[in-house]
Amino acid sequence: MNISFAFKNFEPSDHLKEYAASRFEKMAKFIGDTVETELQINLSVEKFRHKAEVVLTADTMHISAYEESEDMYSTIDQVLDKLEAQLKRMRERHKERRRAGTPRAARMDVISFTEEPGGRAPTIKESDNFEPKPMSVEEASMQLESRKFEFLVFRNAETSRVNVIYRTKNGDFGLIDPGN
Repeated sequence: MNISFAFKNFEPSDHLKEYAASRFEKMAKFIGDTVETELQINLSVEKFRHKAEVVLTADTMHISAYEESEDMYSTIDQVLDKLEAQLKRMRERHKERRRAGTPRAARMDVISFTEEPGGRAPTIKESDNFEPKPMSVEEASMQLESRKFEFLVFRNAETSRVNVIYRTKNGDFGLIDPGN
């Protein structure tokens, strides 16, 4: 992580620079070491106000935070807390997108039994690739009711898992939800 400083209206001490650099280097755990990251820290003083503006630039992200208070050290801590909160939110969103991911395609095979001299042997008569669509259980039951099929494979919109709804012998519907 490349950290650069800009100071306005005051002469910084070496201790302040070391303090800010050590605090902001801790953010690398949220970003990772493989990403080229630039961190611009702008510190300024206007009368009794100590201001800090931080701009973080990486491959696919651009985050900034601003804070002001009466002490430069507390201002640095406050702006760091804001940046960490933004990075945590971004990382959580990224995890959720990866979990949701793209729908997985399923393969459907129709198997029938043929008579052979030694007995019955299953053979695959038909094969098809299928991508389950996200829908609610109620919507899946309505679609199955309007079709002649015995079952319907779909992605449950509430749980994001692949489910199967099927017709029972008495005309009701059953649901298979594999869980985790």
